[in-house]
Amino acid sequence: MIPYGGMSEQTITYHVPGVSCEHCRTAIEREVGPLPGITSVAVDLDRKTVTVTGGPLDEAAVAAAIDAAGYDVEPR
Repeated sequence: MIPYGGMSEQTITYHVPGVSCEHCRTAIEREVGPLPGITSVAVDLDRKTVTVTGGPLDEAAVAAAIDAAGYDVEPR
């Protein structure tokens, strides 16, 4: 699938060890979801990951949004 503008989508996964419940999922989705280019946000509580899809993605902005939600992002 090629979205509008001919840019391909990216998928990036972040390790976020502090996620453990639905509150965590909701807080991260609320901060990350509105960022430009984001088409989906998936928080896996078991694996402690946040996977974002969209394009183009600003990795630093996504990490900052996760941080703003109150969670540390570990290097990939």
